[in-house]
Amino acid sequence: MVTASVLAAGGIGINWEGATVLHVTGTDRIAGGAFRVPPDRLEAATLALAAAITGGTVHLDNFPTIDFPTGLVAVFANAGIELTSMNGGTLARCPAGPRAVQTATGPHPAFPTDVQPQLTAFLTQAPGTSRIEEQIYTERGTHVGPLRAFGAAVNADGSVITVCGPAPLVAADVAGKDIRAVTAMLIAALAAEGTSTIQGMYHLRRGYGSLLPKLAALGAELTINQEMP
Repeated sequence: MVTASVLAAGGIGINWEGATVLHVTGTDRIAGGAFRVPPDRLEAATLALAAAITGGTVHLDNFPTIDFPTGLVAVFANAGIELTSMNGGTLARCPAGPRAVQTATGPHPAFPTDVQPQLTAFLTQAPGTSRIEEQIYTERGTHVGPLRAFGAAVNADGSVITVCGPAPLVAADVAGKDIRAVTAMLIAALAAEGTSTIQGMYHLRRGYGSLLPKLAALGAELTINQEMP
Protein backbone atom coordinates (compact mmCIF):
# COMPACT_ATOMS: atom_id res chain seq x y z
CA MET A 1 0.00 0.00 0.00
CA VAL A 2 2.80 2.42 0.89
CA THR A 3 4.72 1.67 -2.31
CA ALA A 4 1.56 2.10 -4.39
CA SER A 5 0.90 5.46 -2.74
CA VAL A 6 4.44 6.66 -3.46
CA LEU A 7 4.22 5.60 -7.11
CA ALA A 8 0.81 7.23 -7.52
CA ALA A 9 2.15 10.48 -6.09
CA GLY A 10 4.96 10.32 -8.65
CA GLY A 11 2.57 10.10 -11.58
CA ILE A 12 2.17 6.34 -12.06
CA GLY A 13 -1.37 5.21 -12.76
CA ILE A 14 -2.40 3.04 -9.81
CA ASN A 15 -5.89 1.61 -9.60
CA TRP A 16 -7.11 -0.99 -7.15
CA GLU A 17 -9.70 -3.59 -8.10
CA GLY A 18 -11.03 -4.71 -4.77
CA ALA A 19 -8.40 -5.41 -2.09
CA THR A 20 -6.18 -7.85 -3.98
CA VAL A 21 -5.87 -6.73 -7.64
CA LEU A 22 -3.73 -3.76 -8.67
CA HIS A 23 -3.64 -2.19 -12.14
CA VAL A 24 -0.49 -0.20 -12.98
CA THR A 25 -0.16 2.17 -15.93
CA GLY A 26 3.46 3.02 -16.69
CA THR A 27 4.97 6.34 -17.67
CA ASP A 28 8.28 7.56 -19.09
CA ARG A 29 8.86 9.91 -16.16
CA ILE A 30 8.30 9.61 -12.42
CA ALA A 31 8.10 12.88 -10.52
CA GLY A 32 10.10 13.43 -7.37
CA GLY A 33 8.72 14.41 -4.01
CA ALA A 34 9.03 14.06 -0.26
CA PHE A 35 7.89 10.80 1.28
CA ARG A 36 7.88 9.48 4.83
CA VAL A 37 9.38 6.01 5.21
CA PRO A 38 7.16 4.09 7.64
CA PRO A 39 8.65 2.26 10.63
CA ASP A 40 9.47 -1.42 10.19
CA ARG A 41 6.74 -3.54 11.76
CA LEU A 42 9.08 -6.55 11.90
CA GLU A 43 11.64 -4.65 13.96
CA ALA A 44 8.85 -3.24 16.13
CA ALA A 45 7.51 -6.75 16.80
CA THR A 46 11.03 -7.98 17.60
CA LEU A 47 11.56 -5.19 20.13
CA ALA A 48 8.18 -5.99 21.70
CA LEU A 49 9.16 -9.66 22.06
CA ALA A 50 12.56 -8.73 23.51
CA ALA A 51 10.85 -6.63 26.17
CA ALA A 52 8.22 -9.27 26.85
CA ILE A 53 10.63 -12.17 27.36
CA THR A 54 12.65 -10.16 29.89
CA GLY A 55 9.61 -8.91 31.79
CA GLY A 56 10.20 -5.35 30.64
CA THR A 57 8.23 -2.63 28.92
CA VAL A 58 9.09 -0.76 25.73
CA HIS A 59 7.47 2.24 24.07
CA LEU A 60 7.73 2.08 20.29
CA ASP A 61 7.92 5.74 19.35
CA ASN A 62 6.01 6.85 16.24
CA PHE A 63 4.75 3.32 15.62
CA PRO A 64 0.94 3.32 15.99
CA THR A 65 -0.60 0.08 17.14
CA ILE A 66 -2.77 0.01 14.00
CA ASP A 67 0.41 -0.45 11.92
CA PHE A 68 0.80 -3.98 13.28
CA PRO A 69 -0.93 -6.70 11.21
CA THR A 70 -4.18 -7.76 12.82
CA GLY A 71 -3.00 -11.37 12.90
CA LEU A 72 0.10 -10.40 14.85
CA VAL A 73 -1.93 -8.38 17.37
CA ALA A 74 -4.23 -11.35 17.93
CA VAL A 75 -1.38 -13.83 18.44
CA PHE A 76 0.47 -11.46 20.76
CA ALA A 77 -2.70 -11.00 22.83
CA ASN A 78 -3.16 -14.76 23.12
CA ALA A 79 0.50 -15.07 24.16
CA GLY A 80 0.04 -12.50 26.93
CA ILE A 81 1.65 -9.52 25.18
CA GLU A 82 -0.28 -6.27 25.47
CA LEU A 83 0.05 -3.64 22.73
CA THR A 84 -1.43 -0.35 23.89
CA SER A 85 -1.67 2.89 21.90
CA MET A 86 0.17 5.68 23.73
CA ASN A 87 1.53 9.09 22.71
CA GLY A 88 1.42 8.33 18.99
CA GLY A 89 3.23 5.03 19.48
CA THR A 90 2.74 1.62 21.07
CA LEU A 91 3.46 0.45 24.62
CA ALA A 92 4.40 -3.25 24.62
CA ARG A 93 4.53 -5.37 27.76
CA CYS A 94 3.68 -8.82 29.09
CA PRO A 95 2.33 -8.14 32.58
CA ALA A 96 1.13 -11.64 33.47
CA GLY A 97 3.94 -13.55 31.73
CA PRO A 98 4.01 -15.59 28.53
CA ARG A 99 1.18 -17.92 27.59
CA ALA A 100 1.30 -20.91 25.24
CA VAL A 101 -0.42 -20.46 21.87
CA GLN A 102 -1.57 -22.49 18.89
CA THR A 103 -1.10 -20.49 15.70
CA ALA A 104 0.09 -20.43 12.11
CA THR A 105 1.85 -17.99 9.83
CA GLY A 106 0.07 -16.58 6.80
CA PRO A 107 -0.01 -13.79 4.21
CA HIS A 108 -0.55 -10.23 5.43
CA PRO A 109 -2.45 -9.36 7.58
CA ALA A 110 -2.03 -12.78 9.22
CA PHE A 111 0.86 -13.56 11.57
CA PRO A 112 4.05 -12.88 9.56
CA THR A 113 6.58 -15.62 8.90
CA ASP A 114 9.38 -13.13 9.55
CA VAL A 115 8.37 -12.90 13.22
CA GLN A 116 7.86 -16.63 13.75
CA PRO A 117 11.42 -17.42 14.99
CA GLN A 118 11.33 -14.53 17.48
CA LEU A 119 7.92 -15.69 18.73
CA THR A 120 9.29 -19.22 19.07
CA ALA A 121 12.10 -17.93 21.29
CA PHE A 122 9.58 -16.05 23.44
CA LEU A 123 7.32 -19.10 23.79
CA THR A 124 10.15 -21.10 25.38
CA GLN A 125 9.14 -19.25 28.56
CA ALA A 126 5.41 -19.96 28.29
CA PRO A 127 3.96 -22.71 30.52
CA GLY A 128 2.47 -25.50 28.46
CA THR A 129 2.85 -26.56 24.84
CA SER A 130 2.81 -24.11 21.96
CA ARG A 131 2.36 -25.12 18.35
CA ILE A 132 3.23 -22.97 15.33
CA GLU A 133 2.50 -24.09 11.79
CA GLU A 134 4.78 -22.42 9.23
CA GLN A 135 2.67 -21.96 6.10
CA ILE A 136 4.78 -19.46 4.17
CA TYR A 137 8.49 -20.32 4.09
CA THR A 138 9.54 -23.96 4.10
CA GLU A 139 13.10 -23.20 5.28
CA ARG A 140 11.98 -21.15 8.30
CA GLY A 141 13.37 -23.61 10.84
CA THR A 142 17.06 -22.77 11.16
CA HIS A 143 16.49 -21.31 14.63
CA VAL A 144 15.26 -24.56 16.16
CA GLY A 145 18.67 -26.19 16.69
CA PRO A 146 20.31 -23.09 18.19
CA LEU A 147 17.36 -22.56 20.54
CA ARG A 148 17.84 -26.11 21.81
CA ALA A 149 21.45 -25.18 22.55
CA PHE A 150 20.08 -22.57 24.98
CA GLY A 151 18.14 -25.34 26.71
CA ALA A 152 14.80 -24.79 25.00
CA ALA A 153 12.44 -27.71 24.44
CA VAL A 154 11.77 -26.99 20.77
CA ASN A 155 11.15 -29.47 17.97
CA ALA A 156 10.26 -29.23 14.30
CA ASP A 157 8.20 -31.85 12.50
CA GLY A 158 7.85 -30.79 8.91
CA SER A 159 6.14 -27.42 8.90
CA VAL A 160 5.08 -27.60 12.56
CA ILE A 161 7.22 -26.26 15.41
CA THR A 162 6.38 -27.38 18.95
CA VAL A 163 7.61 -25.56 22.04
CA CYS A 164 7.26 -26.94 25.58
CA GLY A 165 7.83 -24.51 28.40
CA PRO A 166 8.83 -22.87 30.48
CA ALA A 167 12.43 -23.96 29.97
CA PRO A 168 15.28 -22.35 31.93
CA LEU A 169 17.60 -20.91 29.29
CA VAL A 170 21.36 -20.93 29.79
CA ALA A 171 24.12 -19.14 27.88
CA ALA A 172 25.25 -20.76 24.65
CA ASP A 173 27.66 -20.29 21.76
CA VAL A 174 25.53 -20.44 18.62
CA ALA A 175 25.64 -19.41 14.97
CA GLY A 176 22.83 -18.08 12.83
CA LYS A 177 22.35 -18.90 9.17
CA ASP A 178 19.83 -16.17 8.36
CA ILE A 179 18.48 -12.87 9.65
CA ARG A 180 15.40 -14.17 11.48
CA ALA A 181 17.27 -17.04 13.16
CA VAL A 182 19.92 -14.65 14.49
CA THR A 183 17.19 -12.40 15.85
CA ALA A 184 15.55 -15.34 17.63
CA MET A 185 18.92 -16.19 19.21
CA LEU A 186 19.26 -12.60 20.42
CA ILE A 187 15.89 -12.84 22.17
CA ALA A 188 16.82 -16.18 23.74
CA ALA A 189 20.18 -14.79 24.89
CA LEU A 190 18.44 -11.87 26.61
CA ALA A 191 16.53 -14.35 28.78
CA ALA A 192 19.38 -16.84 29.27
CA GLU A 193 21.53 -17.03 32.38
CA GLY A 194 25.13 -16.08 31.59
CA THR A 195 26.93 -14.62 28.59
CA SER A 196 26.13 -15.96 25.14
CA THR A 197 28.13 -15.67 21.92
CA ILE A 198 26.21 -15.41 18.66
CA GLN A 199 27.97 -15.74 15.33
CA GLY A 200 26.44 -14.60 12.07
CA MET A 201 25.41 -11.21 13.38
CA TYR A 202 26.25 -9.68 10.00
CA HIS A 203 22.87 -11.00 8.86
CA LEU A 204 21.26 -8.22 10.90
CA ARG A 205 22.67 -5.58 8.55
CA ARG A 206 20.21 -6.77 5.89
CA GLY A 207 17.20 -5.58 7.84
CA TYR A 208 17.96 -4.75 11.45
CA GLY A 209 20.80 -2.26 11.12
CA SER A 210 19.90 -0.39 14.31
CA LEU A 211 18.50 -3.25 16.41
CA LEU A 212 21.61 -3.81 18.54
CA PRO A 213 22.00 -0.14 19.55
CA LYS A 214 18.30 -0.04 20.41
CA LEU A 215 18.59 -3.14 22.59
CA ALA A 216 21.64 -1.64 24.29
CA ALA A 217 19.68 1.57 24.93
CA LEU A 218 17.00 -0.56 26.60
CA GLY A 219 19.58 -2.05 28.97
CA ALA A 220 20.91 -5.12 27.18
CA GLU A 221 24.60 -5.77 27.84
CA LEU A 222 26.12 -6.25 24.40
CA THR A 223 29.66 -6.43 23.06
CA ILE A 224 29.86 -6.25 19.29
CA ASN A 225 32.82 -7.63 17.34
CA GLN A 226 32.98 -6.96 13.62
CA GLU A 227 32.35 -10.11 11.67
CA MET A 228 32.87 -10.88 8.00
CA PRO A 229 30.28 -12.92 6.08
